[in-house]
Amino acid sequence: MNSNIKFNSFIDIEELNSRDQNESQFFIKRSSTFYNILHRFLKEGNKSITNIAENLARRATDNRILHEPQTRISDAIDENGKLHNGSKTKSGPLFSGLAYCISSCSMILLNKLVLSGYGFDAGVSLMLYQNFVSVMIVLALEFLGAVSTEKLTWKLVRVWIPVNLIFVGMLVTGMYSLKHINVAMVTILKNMTNILTAFGEIYLFKKRQNGKVWVALFLMIVSAVSGGITDLSFDAMGYTWQIMNCVLTASYSLTLRKVMDTAKQSTKSGSLNEVSMVLLNNSLSVPFAIVLIILSDEWGYVSKSDVIQLPMFWVAATVSGLLGLAISFTSLWFLNQTSPTTYSLVGSLNKIPISICGILLFKVPVSLPNLFSILFGLFAGVFFAKAKMS
Repeated sequence: MNSNIKFNSFIDIEELNSRDQNESQFFIKRSSTFYNILHRFLKEGNKSITNIAENLARRATDNRILHEPQTRISDAIDENGKLHNGSKTKSGPLFSGLAYCISSCSMILLNKLVLSGYGFDAGVSLMLYQNFVSVMIVLALEFLGAVSTEKLTWKLVRVWIPVNLIFVGMLVTGMYSLKHINVAMVTILKNMTNILTAFGEIYLFKKRQNGKVWVALFLMIVSAVSGGITDLSFDAMGYTWQIMNCVLTASYSLTLRKVMDTAKQSTKSGSLNEVSMVLLNNSLSVPFAIVLIILSDEWGYVSKSDVIQLPMFWVAATVSGLLGLAISFTSLWFLNQTSPTTYSLVGSLNKIPISICGILLFKVPVSLPNLFSILFGLFAGVFFAKAKMS
């Protein structure tokens, strides 16, 4: 983001009008400014006249800001150098954070409903449909001028294919794990991704973690192991899918960091915004998903399934696709309104309502030890986010 503050943001229209109405005062002020520049030039002969004029302009701007009325001061300048209204500053993070939490919770619960509630055993097909919905919406928004994306060139696609393969694997394994495991345990086991990412950062980026982070990672391991042991609805296949999902999710995060710079160089503008990445990931995943559907003969299952004749099934599947896209936009909105550390902390806290809703809505049988393991894992996730801030 551009952090430079343009001086024309502070130009007062009323001052320009009064300048036209009172020419004499204007010329007096201008003469005084010229005298000050000349005086400073003679006094500080070792500096250029350009630097002296620039310093005087900066002082004048600072004085104008200090003497603005209180209502104008409320138009605050944020850490990114953007001028905005004070009321928006207060409500922006609240609304964006709430939108991010709602879309994230709803996405997981709806996927669980489609896969388990309707007994739909075709995770790749569901992923294909969701990604197709996302692509269509992004293209429509771009056509309307609401968003802008980078042009998909073969050079950019070739760089992005390794990332997209991991992305597809991450989505597919996430679908199948969610079908076999309850939502609460999925959120706890997802903490394993943080452990793998931390080790990957040490190996690939030589990044050292502080002691608090290692304590948090140890707590995550304990909570995952104890949660699996006490899980009354334990499913070995589901846990296998989730472990694969953690490995792929960590790989996606680490690979994305290494490929990002190369991908930016492959674009005409030299940058790659979030919307472009959403379009790139979802559009490239379509052919890979079709290949997987053909190889696994999933199309035969889908064509014979009775559930696809239910209108509410298609409503739930479509809304889940919309929510998948909403997560991308709301996370971007939330990051623009707040800091990455706050975003990380809210993401960890967001697992708490997801776990509770998953247990209540799908009537998951839980024992007291299992419930304690889930709560312990949620605490470990929050502690990890706090440790990363320090």
